[in-house]
Amino acid sequence: MKTYVHFYFYFFYRFYKEDKPDRPLSSNEMAQEGTSRGYTDAGLMCPYSSLTTKELQQNWREEKRQERPRWLLFELPSHRVRETVFSRHVVYEIVIMRSGSFDSHRVSIERRYSDFAKLHQTLLDEFQEELDEILLPKKLLTGNFNPEQLLERRLALQDYIAKLYAKRCVRYSEHFANFFTHQEMKKAHNLLRAGQFTQSLELLQLVLEIQEKLAPWQSPTFMVPTLAALAVCHRDLEKPEEAYESAHRALPAVRRYRLNAMEYHAPLLQMLVDLGYSLGRPVGQMQEELMALRDAERGRVDTRSLKEIVVHKFV
Repeated sequence: MKTYVHFYFYFFYRFYKEDKPDRPLSSNEMAQEGTSRGYTDAGLMCPYSSLTTKELQQNWREEKRQERPRWLLFELPSHRVRETVFSRHVVYEIVIMRSGSFDSHRVSIERRYSDFAKLHQTLLDEFQEELDEILLPKKLLTGNFNPEQLLERRLALQDYIAKLYAKRCVRYSEHFANFFTHQEMKKAHNLLRAGQFTQSLELLQLVLEIQEKLAPWQSPTFMVPTLAALAVCHRDLEKPEEAYESAHRALPAVRRYRLNAMEYHAPLLQMLVDLGYSLGRPVGQMQEELMALRDAERGRVDTRSLKEIVVHKFV
C-alpha cells in the first residue's frame, strides 16, 4: 500500500512540475522517461520511495514553492536627454529585477516615450477590454525638457509598466517581452552581420539576462534565437567551449517544440557535432540524431548553417 501511495504522489508531483508534451509520448519515450527518473515497470520505484507520505507531501510543497515564478519589478530610476544631429529627445532607463530576494543581475535598457506609445497601441489592439482602465501617460506638448515634468512623467511611466505587468494577458504576451529586447536584438544582429562579434556578444548577453527573467511567462523557445546568435558569436571569436554551451542549451527546447523552432534543429546539431569533435566531447548520439532527422525529412530539413540562419534574423 505504501508503495502505491508514493507512486501516486510522485506522478501527481511530476504532472504539476513539468509542462505536458505537445503530443502523447510513445511507449519508447515513456520508458526512457521512466528510466531517467529512477523508476521501473517492475518495481515502481522513484527517488521519493524511501520517504513517508507526510515527508513526500512536504517535499512536494517545497518544490512547488521553489518552482513558482518570481514576480518582476520595473523601476525607472533616471532619464537623460539624447541629442543627435537631427533631433533631441528624452530616454528613460528601465531596470528589471526579480522581487523577493536580492537580485544580483539587475539589468537595464533605455526607451523613449514613443516606444511606450507603440507598445500601448499594440497591446490595445490585442487586449482592448482587459486594458480599458490602464492609461498611457499623456504626451507632453510643452515643457518636454523641464526637469520637474520629466520626473513626473518618469514616475507615471513606472506606474504604467507595473499596471501592465499586473495583467496576466500582458505578462504572457510576446509584445510585452519584445518591448524589452527587440531593439537590442536588432542592433546585436546588425553588429553580427558587420562582423563586430564582440560588441554583438555584449548586447546578446544583456538580452539573454532579460529573457531569463521574462521566460516563465513566454514560449519555451523564447530564448532559442538569442542562444543561437550567442553560439555563432562565440564560435567566430574562437571560443568553442562557450559556443558549445550556448548551442547545447538551446537544443532541448528545439527538440521538444520543433514546430516553433524547426529551422534551428539540424543547424544546431551540426554545430554541436563539429564543435564536439574539436573539443573531444561525445557526439555519436547527436550525429545519429542529425542523420535520422535528415533521412526522415529529406528535402524539408534546413541545410543552411546556423550562422546563415542567424544573419537573416532581425533584418
